[in-house]
Amino acid sequence: MSLAPGISPKARRKARVFALQALYQWSYTQEDLNPLETQYLVSNNHHKVDWTYFSELLHGVPSHLTEIDDEINLAIDRPFVEINPIELTALRLAVFEWRHMDIPAPVVMNEYIDITHEYGTEEGYRFVNGVLDKLAKK
Repeated sequence: MSLAPGISPKARRKARVFALQALYQWSYTQEDLNPLETQYLVSNNHHKVDWTYFSELLHGVPSHLTEIDDEINLAIDRPFVEINPIELTALRLAVFEWRHMDIPAPVVMNEYIDITHEYGTEEGYRFVNGVLDKLAKK
């Protein structure tokens, strides 16, 4: 999926960041996605964001969660409950983009390693890098 006309890479990155935040929130609350989506749209309408992409990520990951988690499980050496929730959410988003949005692996890896470096734990980006690298090789 290439960028739509008029959509900048920064707007796509912001969509990924907001999706990470929203899905992190959803992972704790399991609340309905539509009000959560509206909350982000209203609270952040002053940002230049690829809102269509945000919506696809926000709704796509939960609808394919079992399949995504099964794939991640092939590349990790610990239970899901031991993975930091930000890093787990980043991994889920990355796998979803690879498998359902046809974004090339190097792009996805770069985006989510950078995002995890910014929002995750101090060494979390290394964990995400290792897992994504294992998955990319499969």
